[in-house]
Amino acid sequence: MREVLDDLVAAMAAGHTVGLGTVVRTFRSAPRPAGAAMMVDADGSAVGSVSGGCVEGALYELATKVVESGKPVLQRYGISDDAAFEVGLTCGGILDIFVEPVSTENFPELAQVADDVGAGRPVAIVTVIEHPDPAWLGRHLVVRPEGFVGSLGSERADHAVSDDVQGLLAAGRNATLMYGPDGQRRGEGMRVFALSFAPQPRMLVFGAIDFAAAVAKQGTFLGYRVTVCDARAVFATAARFPQADEVVVEWPHRYLQAQIAAGQVDERTVICVLTHDPKFDVPLLELALRHNVAYVGAMGSRRTHHDRLERLREAGLSEAELARLSSPIGLDLGSRTPEETAVSIAAEIIALHWGGGGGRLSTMEARIHHEPTVEADHEDAGYELKPG
Repeated sequence: MREVLDDLVAAMAAGHTVGLGTVVRTFRSAPRPAGAAMMVDADGSAVGSVSGGCVEGALYELATKVVESGKPVLQRYGISDDAAFEVGLTCGGILDIFVEPVSTENFPELAQVADDVGAGRPVAIVTVIEHPDPAWLGRHLVVRPEGFVGSLGSERADHAVSDDVQGLLAAGRNATLMYGPDGQRRGEGMRVFALSFAPQPRMLVFGAIDFAAAVAKQGTFLGYRVTVCDARAVFATAARFPQADEVVVEWPHRYLQAQIAAGQVDERTVICVLTHDPKFDVPLLELALRHNVAYVGAMGSRRTHHDRLERLREAGLSEAELARLSSPIGLDLGSRTPEETAVSIAAEIIALHWGGGGGRLSTMEARIHHEPTVEADHEDAGYELKPG
């Protein structure tokens, strides 16, 4: 939807009611991800794409009818490989597209959403795409890290959905979520689509070792844009780290300094130092611990950790700065393999972000979903979740 947002807001400001089609679910080899959108303005012009040209013609007609009737429609294109050509999806994929009339009357909050997106502030739009009561269809909730505005239809639904969407917004992901008609977490009947506008957070993995490959895979799974960096060109290769978004050959502290100077490191960035070599990790940690990032973890034994702390103290770091260091890295899961260790590191990052204690939920009576302990946000393709 990002690609049509400015045109959409401009048309609404001109007093137009616009037909907006948004991909809310995809299956198989669908040509565009969830969140892709196309709008049809009152003057007949169309902006955006939902399928790269496969079903735009049919969607144009449907959007025009939706504006005339004022009633939103959830339409599926591409039922099967055999029928795909007939309905327009020659790739054999399946798209669920929610088509709705949008105007300043039914979505006055959209202009502020556009301002947030332009300023790089995290924000998500939630839309009811299925409900047994047709009056709920097309209702919107705008979710930000600090709260929400608008309503889906009831206070219970608003709070349940906004709570779950906070997690999606923190990961920069789009998703369809299912609830009971009044927002019951274990019910069925209401389906909403959450569209997040937030850049992906970064995971910087320093040290091109086997553990780094596993950590990079976990980072990608969690929604981070992952960079693996090492000064040794023979080890820092794309072939060794297929899950990473980029592999960089550079001295770790030099790379981090350059990224900070370029504004590419922020309070959502997580840094995993796996080098456990003083000539690499001490200057790197000296820099990382003095910058506002979400997480800094360093691998090594307890002996290595104590030696590292002394070296960092000699470099002038304060005790408060040293207290930000997670070392030895990860939670106590009894991990042994690189993959298990990567899970423990990912678990620590999640726990520190959301304020979890890392204990077993079966032994606790506290609230399962925590509030974030640090500012976070991140954009991705859609999938379906049923909160439990």
